[in-house]
Amino acid sequence: ILREVDIDITPVLTGAGIIGLAVGFGAQTLVKDIISGIFVIAEDQVRVGDVAVVNGIEGAVEEINLRTIVLRNLEGVVYTISNGDIRTLANRSKDFAYYVLTLGIDYDEDSDGAVAAVKEAAAELAADPAFGPHILEPLEVLGMEDFNATQVTLRFRIKTLPLRQWEVG
Repeated sequence: ILREVDIDITPVLTGAGIIGLAVGFGAQTLVKDIISGIFVIAEDQVRVGDVAVVNGIEGAVEEINLRTIVLRNLEGVVYTISNGDIRTLANRSKDFAYYVLTLGIDYDEDSDGAVAAVKEAAAELAADPAFGPHILEPLEVLGMEDFNATQVTLRFRIKTLPLRQWEVG
């Protein structure tokens, strides 16, 4: 009808095509975010309250939505990350956690005595009514980790309840 009245509809159709293409690309991102969100929730990768690292950003999980995940770091900064943009997700508090202790010992000190002292301190901590319930397994001695010019570094770890590793440490 518009052609019969001598109105050129080519610019209108071109504009509609460009708008349709833009909406299509936007919807593609939205669908990707929602599908990724469904998998994050269905696979129970993280929960509200967990401490997680998402794409190198660490914080407490405040919200998990179909489209986004919200983290708050130690400084109180809130990060909102689209689920479709998640490349790496590390949950620091799922099921259990480890507190890893590194201890530098001078070369002229007795490393066996240092290991024994750390084991004794860990046993006392496990017997403490305030900390003992948070400890799931006895201290593990992982051994010597590093030798540098002034000291040798010993590494230990202790298995704890989730989110209690820093308190126990």
